[in-house]
Amino acid sequence: MAYQALYRKYRPKTFADVVGQEHITDTLRNELSENKIVHAYLFTGTRGTGKTTCAKILSKAINCLNPKDGNPCGECEMCRAISEETVTDICEIDAASNNGINDIRELREQVNFSPVTAKYRVYIIDEVHMLSISAFNGLLKTLEEPPEHVVFILATTEVHKLPSTILSRCQRFDFRRIDPEKIIERLKYVAECEGLTLTDDAASLIAGAADGGMRDALSILDLCASNNTSIDESVVANVCAMAGNDYLLGLADLIKQKDIEGAIMMLDKLHNSSVDMLRLLNELIGHYRDLMIVKTVKAKHKPIVCSAAKLLALENQAQDYELGEIMAVLNVLQSATAAMQTGNRRCEMEMAIIKLCSPKVATDIESLELRIAALERSTVSVKPTAEPKPEEKEEPKDEVKEAVTKEITEPTFEEEEIPLPEAPDEYAPEPEVQEPEVKEAEPKVTNNEGDVPEWEDIISILRKTCPLIAGVLQGSKAYIKGDYLLIDSKNSQFRSLVNNATYRNSIRNAAEQVLGSVYKLGPYRKAPSESEDPLASFAAKLKELEN
Repeated sequence: MAYQALYRKYRPKTFADVVGQEHITDTLRNELSENKIVHAYLFTGTRGTGKTTCAKILSKAINCLNPKDGNPCGECEMCRAISEETVTDICEIDAASNNGINDIRELREQVNFSPVTAKYRVYIIDEVHMLSISAFNGLLKTLEEPPEHVVFILATTEVHKLPSTILSRCQRFDFRRIDPEKIIERLKYVAECEGLTLTDDAASLIAGAADGGMRDALSILDLCASNNTSIDESVVANVCAMAGNDYLLGLADLIKQKDIEGAIMMLDKLHNSSVDMLRLLNELIGHYRDLMIVKTVKAKHKPIVCSAAKLLALENQAQDYELGEIMAVLNVLQSATAAMQTGNRRCEMEMAIIKLCSPKVATDIESLELRIAALERSTVSVKPTAEPKPEEKEEPKDEVKEAVTKEITEPTFEEEEIPLPEAPDEYAPEPEVQEPEVKEAEPKVTNNEGDVPEWEDIISILRKTCPLIAGVLQGSKAYIKGDYLLIDSKNSQFRSLVNNATYRNSIRNAAEQVLGSVYKLGPYRKAPSESEDPLASFAAKLKELEN
């Protein structure tokens, strides 16, 4: 007897045997128990989820001579004949190869004939979305009002391609992706029946690769069993040409480290090992999807199909990533998936890796998102200063010292617009000039060597508006010469501090409030007298600079 594939050998015989589609099988069983048979059913869902299997069970159940709670008995003559595919009243049509109007015309002629041996003539049309428009139009009338002895079961993976007129005439059932835990349970059952040793990690890897399809899972198990009766994770990875967990973790580490050369060399090694680049890309997408789930889901049971060891590795690697980085990586990889359909797969994969390792070489939106995520991650947040202990006293801040230690960006203390004139000897007041009688507009200068008696009032204003500069000006004097307000301060920090434009404006505004005029600012430099020893003056200046 010819070898029978595992997915066919272990195909469910009753609705109760179907795994993961209880919302459909329970409904069908209830309807059949009450003898409610619809003239047209529509089964839709991803591949390998049980559409054709349920169609075969349904065709057997409505023709069974001794049905049990909506399930076929499997023992009567009709059930055995249908299982052996010898009943001509059960017709399976592949719409992908029989999609023309002539095929539908032939079908319409056949439905008028009564069943030969069965109670109902059943037409199972697989991949019905492949029918042409004219074929759909030809099927429409028959589907709407078929003879009482005819039942249509339409199956499709792309229900959106069906005309609404067809959808409205069918009872629709949506098949879901099968839960990975249920696939693992079924794989272990089949492996036990076949005398195979299947590890938990291998079963998890097969369930993840099957992507919710039981048929794909059993097909992978079948391939693995052909190589070795003891099936572990490495056997599954080799059979499916998967990169494996270690490669995915290593590749993700290289991407994180921006190691372009290391990542490209790893791709070359995988390519030489016959790893399909599109499959590797999908696995890498799945890996970063797992990192995203680990980063966002704090529950103990996460929607990830993997072993406990891999989950721990994912959690460790996720600590090095920000969520924004993971999302940006996924965007780049998803874009590469579309490009791989038409371009060179290896080249597209290498380009995607280079973009991930060096986002600045690309200008697409996904790469810009990576650069933004990297900038956000590199931003260092300032931590709050710890509160001093009760027994310690916090020393007061020396605001003047902190200010003068900063780098001075202003060129000079003097005003930029007009060069500062030298102060005269002993600062003699300028000779009186005959002026008109508008003396209130003149600067308020006293006859005491041109000093400004209101200087203390100006400093009082500065204590409110700029306490720092007010402290530096404490004990200083000011003089007026022409358009200049010359400040005489003995504080060695004053000159450096007032180079800041903000402090100069504060002094100028305070002076305007008190003196009523706007002055340019400058330092007061008293010229040496003739009787003064120049050498002693020079030595005094050197000493002042040293201080």
